[in-house]
Amino acid sequence: MLGSSKIHSSRRGQVLKLEHMASRPPQPAFTVREHGLGMSYRDAVEGNTLVRGNALEVLTSMPPDCIQTVVTSPPYWSLRDYGIDGQIGLSETVYAYIDSLADVFDQVHRVLRDDGTLWLNIGDTYTSGNRMWRAPDKKNRARAMDLRPTTPEGLKDKDLIGIPWRLAFALQERGWYLRSEVIWRKPNAQPESVKDRPTRDHEQVFLFSKSERYKYDVAAVKGPNDRRLRTVWDIKTRPNRATSGHFATYPIELAERCIRITSGIGDLVLDPFLGSGTTSLAAGILGRHFFGIELNPEYVDMSRIRLGEEGFKDLASVNELEEAGRAAL
Repeated sequence: MLGSSKIHSSRRGQVLKLEHMASRPPQPAFTVREHGLGMSYRDAVEGNTLVRGNALEVLTSMPPDCIQTVVTSPPYWSLRDYGIDGQIGLSETVYAYIDSLADVFDQVHRVLRDDGTLWLNIGDTYTSGNRMWRAPDKKNRARAMDLRPTTPEGLKDKDLIGIPWRLAFALQERGWYLRSEVIWRKPNAQPESVKDRPTRDHEQVFLFSKSERYKYDVAAVKGPNDRRLRTVWDIKTRPNRATSGHFATYPIELAERCIRITSGIGDLVLDPFLGSGTTSLAAGILGRHFFGIELNPEYVDMSRIRLGEEGFKDLASVNELEEAGRAAL
């Protein structure tokens, strides 16, 4: 049995994967493209596509009114150096960072259908205190940085910046309907070493719409006791071997929940900051088409491998494999 305690944890992921590969249905086909000058994606919005390129440039090349819903998590400000030209969130001021993201979401607004929606996960951060570096963390060595922006004008050392709401208000000013703030609470959040404030264990997920009326299936996802879904979602983070090179992977349950609520079978789901491909994987599992954009070629390869080899299994199997991978680390 898959759940038998006789199967050693280091082998359990391999057993699950082999058994699934023998029984899973054919994979949805998808293409991987390199964005080029003047490239058009009119032929790509009917299928499944990953594009390596700058989000703003790719979105500008897409036809209008083709996307049903967007689930995305942009790079957070001053959190990581991804080591690639054109990255968002490292050298800009926080105000320029918000403007850059708002410009991208202007184009997202254009490509959305009139009844389309945007689910935006964005994390907050504190001012650096003009400390231009950050030491590595034993639990997450990727946190180390050689370059950090100075404390933004108008803020003080140790201030919580309030980036999620600053960005939400910027999009609202540019025409988006701000419909809901969801609190994604992480029951297994990592501890913090700070001793003068509570440990953060949540992030915001905002729901925006293009129009006053939009596709929203209130019965698609229910809360505890079969009640209508509330605005605090308890979803564990799920580190796994497939995405070990990408520290900011949000759990597939988060993307799956958003996609179920605001799209239907065969609709097109967009992630303009694809990362390790979680949104596209969830979309494929749920019978939607997907379009993903990612600037970093390493993450494009990660997504391609994850979608092509890990595959579009059912959600329960994805979770089992990720838990097995975590146990084997």
